[in-house]
Amino acid sequence: MAEIIQRDGAWTFDGSTVRITPGRHRSVPLFRQTYGEIAVPLEAVSGVVYEPERRRGLLRLRLREGADPLVQATGGRLPDTADPYRLAVDTDRSGIAEYLADEIRHALLLDQIPQEPAGTYLLPGPPVPVSVRCSDGTVSFDGGQVRIDWADTADRIKRATGPRMIGIGDLLQVEWLPNSGYEDGFLRFVTRETVFTKLPPERDPYTLDLWGSARRDLLTALVAAAVTARLPHPSARAGIEYTERPRPVSAVPPPADHHDVLLRRLRELGELHRDGVLTDEEFTRTKAAVLRGF
Repeated sequence: MAEIIQRDGAWTFDGSTVRITPGRHRSVPLFRQTYGEIAVPLEAVSGVVYEPERRRGLLRLRLREGADPLVQATGGRLPDTADPYRLAVDTDRSGIAEYLADEIRHALLLDQIPQEPAGTYLLPGPPVPVSVRCSDGTVSFDGGQVRIDWADTADRIKRATGPRMIGIGDLLQVEWLPNSGYEDGFLRFVTRETVFTKLPPERDPYTLDLWGSARRDLLTALVAAAVTARLPHPSARAGIEYTERPRPVSAVPPPADHHDVLLRRLRELGELHRDGVLTDEEFTRTKAAVLRGF
């Protein structure tokens, strides 16, 4: 067994699994501490490299494309320090880091692990239920449904549409961009109805606009990864063209209290439209989103 323990975390390799445990030091980013321990099967690994530097070296694990829902959901856009597959190594432990990297490389050769993209997710992603409060609201996922509850600071359009519930069967994909501190990010849930009609993140009732604490907003990647892990793998979606599918109209009217809520939200949208806050196109799209929610 090969093992390296650092303030940044610990990596252990037993010949079949690379076990990554985040450090508990306050310098370790909140995202890595929250994501927790990761067990990476050897078949998910494409390579490993140790990059020596003057003060501290870096040990990096490379995963096969399509093997990890976290990498798939974030598109490699996690900040370097928040990347769970990166370990900062003190210079006096560089020999141990190189030894561990060599052990992983030898195992990849012996087991003849393929380098082409994986046809299925080889890591499970974050466990559910998972819930994250960010600058725009609170997003939760229980394995079957995404729920968004808007914060008081969210755009008036979003608050007018009320809480957003999206079934996993209605989702096509998740788009995520981190809040860098210099530029806003977003977490967008793309459905069959919205795939061709995207509003700006700050006004889209299917998108959380990430503009507050970059440290806290980064946790939305947990939800993005958990949802991605339960969607069809990219290899199964390749070549498929998505088109909007009409929904069957229920003959049963909604309960009276739901009807009152619907009327109130439609009135609020009408006022925003008359006041010039919403364009004609935005009013039409947002009104459709409200009606679909009921």
